[in-house]
Amino acid sequence: MRTANLGNRLVLVHEDGVVDVERASDGRFSSDPQAVFDRWAEFTAWARTPAAREAERSPLEEHRLGAPVPRPRQVFAVGLNYADHIAESGLDTPAEPAVFTKYPTSLAGPYDTVELPSTMVDWEVELVAVIGARAHRVAAEDAWRHVAGLTVGQDLSERRVQLQGPAPQFALGKSFPGFSPTGPVLVTPDEFADPDDLVLGCAVDGETVQDSRTGRMVFPVAEQIARLSAVCPLLPGDLVFTGTPAGVGGARDPRRFLAPGEELHSWIDSIGALRNQLAAGPGHPDAPGA
Repeated sequence: MRTANLGNRLVLVHEDGVVDVERASDGRFSSDPQAVFDRWAEFTAWARTPAAREAERSPLEEHRLGAPVPRPRQVFAVGLNYADHIAESGLDTPAEPAVFTKYPTSLAGPYDTVELPSTMVDWEVELVAVIGARAHRVAAEDAWRHVAGLTVGQDLSERRVQLQGPAPQFALGKSFPGFSPTGPVLVTPDEFADPDDLVLGCAVDGETVQDSRTGRMVFPVAEQIARLSAVCPLLPGDLVFTGTPAGVGGARDPRRFLAPGEELHSWIDSIGALRNQLAAGPGHPDAPGA
Protein backbone atom coordinates (compact mmCIF):
# COMPACT_ATOMS: atom_id res chain seq x y z
CA MET A 1 0.00 0.00 0.00
CA ARG A 2 1.12 3.52 -0.83
CA THR A 3 -0.22 6.67 0.77
CA ALA A 4 0.53 10.30 0.15
CA ASN A 5 -0.27 13.84 1.21
CA LEU A 6 -1.91 15.44 -1.82
CA GLY A 7 -2.77 19.08 -1.18
CA ASN A 8 -2.98 18.35 2.56
CA ARG A 9 -5.42 15.48 2.01
CA LEU A 10 -4.67 11.80 2.67
CA VAL A 11 -4.80 9.66 -0.47
CA LEU A 12 -4.13 6.06 -1.45
CA VAL A 13 -1.79 5.92 -4.44
CA HIS A 14 -2.38 3.41 -7.25
CA GLU A 15 -0.80 3.03 -10.68
CA ASP A 16 -3.90 4.52 -12.31
CA GLY A 17 -4.49 7.40 -9.89
CA VAL A 18 -5.27 8.28 -6.29
CA VAL A 19 -8.18 7.65 -3.94
CA ASP A 20 -9.25 10.41 -1.54
CA VAL A 21 -9.50 8.55 1.77
CA GLU A 22 -12.05 10.75 3.51
CA ARG A 23 -14.46 10.60 0.57
CA ALA A 24 -13.98 6.91 -0.16
CA SER A 25 -14.49 5.99 3.51
CA ASP A 26 -17.58 8.23 3.87
CA GLY A 27 -15.82 10.22 6.57
CA ARG A 28 -14.68 7.23 8.62
CA PHE A 29 -11.11 8.47 8.25
CA SER A 30 -10.07 12.11 8.29
CA SER A 31 -8.57 13.90 5.33
CA ASP A 32 -5.65 14.89 7.61
CA PRO A 33 -2.56 12.88 6.55
CA GLN A 34 -1.19 12.97 10.10
CA ALA A 35 -4.30 11.74 11.90
CA VAL A 36 -4.28 8.32 10.21
CA PHE A 37 -1.25 7.04 12.15
CA ASP A 38 -3.18 6.89 15.42
CA ARG A 39 -5.57 4.46 13.67
CA TRP A 40 -3.05 2.77 11.40
CA ALA A 41 -4.12 -0.87 11.94
CA GLU A 42 -7.79 0.02 11.39
CA PHE A 43 -6.91 2.10 8.33
CA THR A 44 -4.79 -0.60 6.66
CA ALA A 45 -7.57 -3.13 7.19
CA TRP A 46 -10.07 -0.77 5.51
CA ALA A 47 -7.66 -0.10 2.62
CA ARG A 48 -7.84 -3.81 1.72
CA THR A 49 -11.65 -3.80 1.43
CA PRO A 50 -13.47 -3.72 -1.94
CA ALA A 51 -14.85 -0.27 -1.07
CA ALA A 52 -11.34 1.13 -0.88
CA ARG A 53 -9.88 -0.85 -3.78
CA GLU A 54 -12.72 0.02 -6.15
CA ALA A 55 -13.13 3.67 -5.14
CA GLU A 56 -13.05 6.40 -7.76
CA ARG A 57 -9.56 7.48 -8.85
CA SER A 58 -8.30 10.96 -9.60
CA PRO A 59 -5.07 11.90 -11.42
CA LEU A 60 -1.95 12.17 -9.27
CA GLU A 61 -0.83 15.80 -9.52
CA GLU A 62 2.72 15.34 -8.33
CA HIS A 63 3.41 19.06 -7.87
CA ARG A 64 0.77 19.10 -5.08
CA LEU A 65 2.46 16.39 -2.99
CA GLY A 66 3.54 17.37 0.51
CA ALA A 67 5.43 15.56 3.23
CA PRO A 68 3.66 12.18 3.79
CA VAL A 69 3.93 12.75 7.56
CA PRO A 70 3.47 16.51 7.95
CA ARG A 71 3.37 16.94 11.75
CA PRO A 72 5.22 14.16 13.62
CA ARG A 73 5.51 14.50 17.36
CA GLN A 74 9.09 13.24 17.38
CA VAL A 75 11.78 13.09 14.70
CA PHE A 76 14.78 10.89 15.47
CA ALA A 77 17.91 10.55 13.38
CA VAL A 78 20.87 8.20 13.49
CA GLY A 79 24.37 9.24 12.45
CA LEU A 80 27.42 7.18 11.51
CA ASN A 81 25.35 4.22 10.38
CA TYR A 82 27.18 3.16 7.19
CA ALA A 83 30.77 1.91 7.36
CA ASP A 84 31.87 3.95 4.33
CA HIS A 85 30.44 7.16 5.79
CA ILE A 86 32.14 6.43 9.11
CA ALA A 87 35.43 5.98 7.24
CA GLU A 88 35.10 9.22 5.27
CA SER A 89 34.33 11.02 8.54
CA GLY A 90 37.52 9.67 10.12
CA LEU A 91 35.66 8.26 13.11
CA ASP A 92 35.28 4.89 14.85
CA THR A 93 32.21 2.70 14.47
CA PRO A 94 29.89 3.48 17.41
CA ALA A 95 28.93 0.69 19.80
CA GLU A 96 25.45 2.23 20.07
CA PRO A 97 23.47 4.21 17.47
CA ALA A 98 24.58 7.86 17.39
CA VAL A 99 21.18 9.48 17.94
CA PHE A 100 20.12 13.10 17.52
CA THR A 101 16.85 14.86 16.75
CA LYS A 102 15.55 17.00 13.93
CA TYR A 103 12.82 19.49 14.77
CA PRO A 104 9.46 18.98 13.01
CA THR A 105 9.48 22.56 11.68
CA SER A 106 12.30 21.49 9.34
CA LEU A 107 9.99 19.19 7.33
CA ALA A 108 9.35 19.91 3.65
CA GLY A 109 7.68 18.20 0.73
CA PRO A 110 9.28 16.16 -2.04
CA TYR A 111 9.32 19.00 -4.59
CA ASP A 112 9.58 22.04 -2.31
CA THR A 113 12.22 24.70 -2.86
CA VAL A 114 14.72 24.72 0.01
CA GLU A 115 16.37 27.98 1.06
CA LEU A 116 20.06 27.78 1.93
CA PRO A 117 21.04 29.89 4.96
CA SER A 118 24.77 29.77 4.13
CA THR A 119 27.40 28.41 1.75
CA MET A 120 28.01 25.35 3.99
CA VAL A 121 24.85 23.26 3.51
CA ASP A 122 25.51 19.55 2.87
CA TRP A 123 23.36 16.70 1.55
CA GLU A 124 22.57 13.34 3.22
CA VAL A 125 20.08 11.00 1.53
CA GLU A 126 18.35 8.67 4.01
CA LEU A 127 15.72 5.99 4.33
CA VAL A 128 13.05 7.25 6.74
CA ALA A 129 10.97 4.81 8.80
CA VAL A 130 7.53 5.94 9.99
CA ILE A 131 6.13 4.49 13.20
CA GLY A 132 2.63 3.02 12.92
CA ALA A 133 2.08 1.64 16.43
CA ARG A 134 3.39 2.80 19.80
CA ALA A 135 6.73 1.15 20.46
CA HIS A 136 8.24 1.01 23.94
CA ARG A 137 10.89 -1.54 24.93
CA VAL A 138 10.35 -3.41 21.68
CA ALA A 139 12.65 -6.31 20.75
CA ALA A 140 14.37 -6.09 17.38
CA GLU A 141 12.60 -9.21 16.13
CA ASP A 142 9.24 -7.46 16.73
CA ALA A 143 10.22 -4.01 15.50
CA TRP A 144 8.92 -4.18 11.94
CA ARG A 145 5.40 -4.77 13.28
CA HIS A 146 5.56 -1.20 14.62
CA VAL A 147 6.53 0.37 11.28
CA ALA A 148 3.78 1.94 9.18
CA GLY A 149 6.01 2.40 6.16
CA LEU A 150 9.12 3.80 4.57
CA THR A 151 9.81 6.98 2.64
CA VAL A 152 12.71 8.96 1.20
CA GLY A 153 14.35 11.73 3.22
CA GLN A 154 17.15 14.26 3.10
CA ASP A 155 18.99 15.18 6.29
CA LEU A 156 20.26 18.55 5.09
CA SER A 157 23.02 19.86 7.33
CA GLU A 158 24.50 23.32 7.84
CA ARG A 159 27.99 22.20 8.81
CA ARG A 160 29.18 25.37 10.54
CA VAL A 161 26.27 25.38 13.01
CA GLN A 162 26.33 21.58 13.36
CA LEU A 163 30.00 21.36 14.28
CA GLN A 164 30.61 24.61 16.15
CA GLY A 165 32.01 24.06 19.66
CA PRO A 166 32.56 23.46 22.38
CA ALA A 167 29.84 20.80 21.87
CA PRO A 168 28.39 19.95 18.42
CA GLN A 169 24.90 21.32 17.67
CA PHE A 170 23.50 18.51 15.51
CA ALA A 171 19.83 19.28 16.17
CA LEU A 172 20.18 22.97 15.28
CA GLY A 173 22.49 22.47 12.31
CA LYS A 174 20.04 20.00 10.77
CA SER A 175 16.78 21.80 11.52
CA PHE A 176 16.67 24.97 9.44
CA PRO A 177 13.33 25.36 7.63
CA GLY A 178 13.15 22.90 4.74
CA PHE A 179 16.08 20.81 5.95
CA SER A 180 14.00 17.60 6.14
CA PRO A 181 12.27 17.03 2.80
CA THR A 182 10.46 13.68 2.68
CA GLY A 183 8.28 11.76 0.24
CA PRO A 184 7.04 11.43 -2.36
CA VAL A 185 4.92 8.61 -0.87
CA LEU A 186 4.83 6.31 2.14
CA VAL A 187 5.18 2.61 1.24
CA THR A 188 4.18 -0.17 3.63
CA PRO A 189 6.87 -2.80 4.42
CA ASP A 190 4.94 -5.63 2.75
CA GLU A 191 5.42 -3.93 -0.64
CA PHE A 192 9.16 -4.70 -0.65
CA ALA A 193 10.89 -7.97 -1.48
CA ASP A 194 13.35 -7.06 1.30
CA PRO A 195 12.73 -3.79 3.21
CA ASP A 196 16.22 -4.13 4.73
CA ASP A 197 18.07 -3.86 1.41
CA LEU A 198 17.03 -0.99 -0.85
CA VAL A 199 19.09 0.99 -3.33
CA LEU A 200 19.42 4.67 -2.37
CA GLY A 201 21.26 7.58 -3.90
CA CYS A 202 21.55 11.30 -4.36
CA ALA A 203 22.57 13.63 -7.20
CA VAL A 204 23.39 17.34 -7.28
CA ASP A 205 22.53 18.96 -10.62
CA GLY A 206 22.67 15.58 -12.34
CA GLU A 207 25.96 14.40 -10.82
CA THR A 208 25.54 11.32 -8.62
CA VAL A 209 27.21 11.97 -5.27
CA GLN A 210 25.81 9.09 -3.16
CA ASP A 211 25.08 5.54 -4.31
CA SER A 212 24.57 2.70 -1.84
CA ARG A 213 22.17 0.16 -0.34
CA THR A 214 20.36 0.22 3.00
CA GLY A 215 21.59 -3.34 3.59
CA ARG A 216 24.96 -1.79 4.46
CA MET A 217 23.65 -0.13 7.62
CA VAL A 218 25.61 -0.80 10.82
CA PHE A 219 22.34 -0.78 12.78
CA PRO A 220 19.41 -1.95 10.60
CA VAL A 221 15.97 -0.40 10.97
CA ALA A 222 14.71 -3.02 13.44
CA GLU A 223 17.77 -2.60 15.64
CA GLN A 224 17.38 1.17 15.63
CA ILE A 225 13.76 0.90 16.75
CA ALA A 226 14.72 -1.53 19.50
CA ARG A 227 17.51 0.72 20.79
CA LEU A 228 15.44 3.92 20.61
CA SER A 229 12.36 2.37 22.21
CA ALA A 230 14.47 1.01 25.06
CA VAL A 231 14.82 4.62 26.22
CA CYS A 232 11.66 6.44 25.13
CA PRO A 233 8.34 5.47 23.59
CA LEU A 234 8.06 5.89 19.83
CA LEU A 235 4.63 7.26 18.92
CA PRO A 236 2.45 6.69 15.85
CA GLY A 237 3.57 9.05 13.12
CA ASP A 238 7.08 9.56 14.50
CA LEU A 239 9.93 9.61 11.99
CA VAL A 240 13.28 7.85 12.18
CA PHE A 241 15.96 9.08 9.75
CA THR A 242 18.14 5.98 9.57
CA GLY A 243 21.53 7.34 8.46
CA THR A 244 23.39 8.27 5.29
CA PRO A 245 26.05 6.46 3.23
CA ALA A 246 29.36 7.90 2.00
CA GLY A 247 29.55 10.76 -0.46
CA VAL A 248 28.65 13.84 1.59
CA GLY A 249 30.12 17.14 0.47
CA GLY A 250 31.94 17.97 3.68
CA ALA A 251 34.09 14.84 3.41
CA ARG A 252 35.27 15.60 -0.15
CA ASP A 253 38.61 17.07 -1.10
CA PRO A 254 38.01 19.84 -1.89
CA ARG A 255 34.82 20.16 0.12
CA ARG A 256 31.66 20.79 -1.86
CA PHE A 257 28.41 22.29 -0.60
CA LEU A 258 25.03 23.07 -2.12
CA ALA A 259 24.52 26.29 -4.06
CA PRO A 260 21.49 28.35 -5.09
CA GLY A 261 20.08 27.31 -8.46
CA GLU A 262 21.05 23.64 -8.10
CA GLU A 263 18.63 20.72 -7.92
CA LEU A 264 18.99 18.07 -5.22
CA HIS A 265 17.67 14.72 -6.46
CA SER A 266 17.31 11.93 -3.85
CA TRP A 267 15.90 8.46 -4.50
CA ILE A 268 15.24 5.04 -2.98
CA ASP A 269 14.38 1.98 -5.03
CA SER A 270 10.66 1.06 -4.99
CA ILE A 271 9.69 4.26 -3.15
CA GLY A 272 10.42 7.17 -5.45
CA ALA A 273 12.41 10.38 -5.54
CA LEU A 274 12.65 13.88 -4.14
CA ARG A 275 13.55 16.78 -6.42
CA ASN A 276 14.25 19.91 -4.40
CA GLN A 277 15.30 23.16 -6.02
CA LEU A 278 17.75 25.23 -3.96
CA ALA A 279 17.59 28.98 -3.43
CA ALA A 280 19.51 31.58 -1.44
CA GLY A 281 17.76 32.23 1.85
CA PRO A 282 18.28 34.85 4.57
CA GLY A 283 21.91 34.79 5.67
CA HIS A 284 23.23 33.48 2.36
CA PRO A 285 25.62 35.90 0.59
CA ASP A 286 23.61 35.50 -2.65
CA ALA A 287 20.27 36.35 -1.04
CA PRO A 288 18.47 39.41 -2.46
CA GLY A 289 19.65 42.51 -0.61
CA ALA A 290 22.62 40.72 0.99
